[in-house]
Amino acid sequence: MDFQNLLSTEIIDGKTLSDFLTLDFLASVVGSVLAAIAILVVGFFLAGWAKRRITRMADNHARLDPTLMSFLASVVRYAILAFTFLFVLNTFGVQTTSIVAVIGAAGLAVGLALQGTLSNIAAGVMIIFFRPIKTGDFVEIGGHMGTVQDISLNFTELANMGNVQIIIPNSEVWGNTITNYSIYPTRRAQFTFGVSYDADLKRAEEVIRETIMSDSRSHSDPEPFLQVNNLGDYSVDFLMRVWCDANVYFQYQADMKRKVKDALDAAGIDIPFPTRTILSDKTEAD
Repeated sequence: MDFQNLLSTEIIDGKTLSDFLTLDFLASVVGSVLAAIAILVVGFFLAGWAKRRITRMADNHARLDPTLMSFLASVVRYAILAFTFLFVLNTFGVQTTSIVAVIGAAGLAVGLALQGTLSNIAAGVMIIFFRPIKTGDFVEIGGHMGTVQDISLNFTELANMGNVQIIIPNSEVWGNTITNYSIYPTRRAQFTFGVSYDADLKRAEEVIRETIMSDSRSHSDPEPFLQVNNLGDYSVDFLMRVWCDANVYFQYQADMKRKVKDALDAAGIDIPFPTRTILSDKTEAD
């Protein structure tokens, strides 16, 4: 009698324990489990396939930024997985509308608690989509100069000229002035060379021009600029501006300064430097 009462006990929605022990119910449960497993397998397969497909688009098309495509691939993967889990819950008869509402409320609470982190993520999305910088660029951000190694949703990683890692939160990257030295293929180098007031200025100009323009890294178009720019306290200063490829800029500048110095010395043209004459008064004792 007690067992009969147990079987007739209402469990949920008017259904008794005996209703849950029928073959039809067990078959429906097994069917739901198998359907959920199939949905999970298909969902994970589609998520992985979509991510790989989008990532490979950057390899096949040079105009597509790898960082942007990697970000989009991750977004698509997580979106597919989210829908997959919702379908699984629907398979078991779970009302997903209430779950979505709970997740939304929880997301709002977490967002208020993590405002700083979310501002970094929002800035990271802006950086990835608008691409003011990309991996491999040599940049200066907030007083930090280096090569961009990675751009994540939270921070941007630089390697400075001493190969030291610099981590900058994305909110500071997006909110600061960004100087990108790699965005254009060419740069204009500027040199100042001082010669003595006694020097032959025409000859000095010829030596400077021939030395710099004989280097294969110097561009003749646009036309270089060279003229006397300043009459200093100790020297007549020539200013030269010439274009070169951006990827050789720093080494090019160093090489040209040395070459012009050697060429001026070889031509007998003095490069003056500040001198000081000290005069001392001597008084003779009577």
